Amino acid sequence: MELISSAERNQLFESFEQEAFHLELRDDYSVPEEDGPFQSWLRGEPNDPSFMDYWVNLVRRTTASGGAWRRVRVVTEPHSDYVRWEYETTPVNLEAGESIRWLPRHKLPEGISFPVGGNDWWLIDSRLVAVGHFDNDGRVLGSELIEDPKVVAECVRIRDLLWGLATPHAEYKP
Repeated sequence: MELISSAERNQLFESFEQEAFHLELRDDYSVPEEDGPFQSWLRGEPNDPSFMDYWVNLVRRTTASGGAWRRVRVVTEPHSDYVRWEYETTPVNLEAGESIRWLPRHKLPEGISFPVGGNDWWLIDSRLVAVGHFDNDGRVLGSELIEDPKVVAECVRIRDLLWGLATPHAEYKP
């Protein structure tokens, strides 16, 4: 399996035409750029969202040219520290133009089977899947690109199902 870097994956976001959708299934992400802000938050310091500037600018730029961003976060309740922090930083994503919904893991349909090995994924324009791969410590290894129509169709089906079940951020109260 060939993996592309996060920077290479981000290039996909520069050129999508209609929508980028992210399914998040992890309760913790060990993203190096977030380590400092997350640790500061754990110490009780105020959030400084400046670490999100690249992302915020990307979302604003692509939504201004007609692109849409949607994200479903499937989370365990009670929440991990990381998910609690993520919840507190979500208004920054929303302000930039993302639509984010939350789905408690215990509310998933019985017997649901996630495509691509149960990994997180981005669905780009309902034609390309970028599957996130992580090491044992939760660090991102890279993304695998999949264009197989059957895999893409299953991701579209799961996206539509979960989007309908998930609660918009403004209504979700942890």
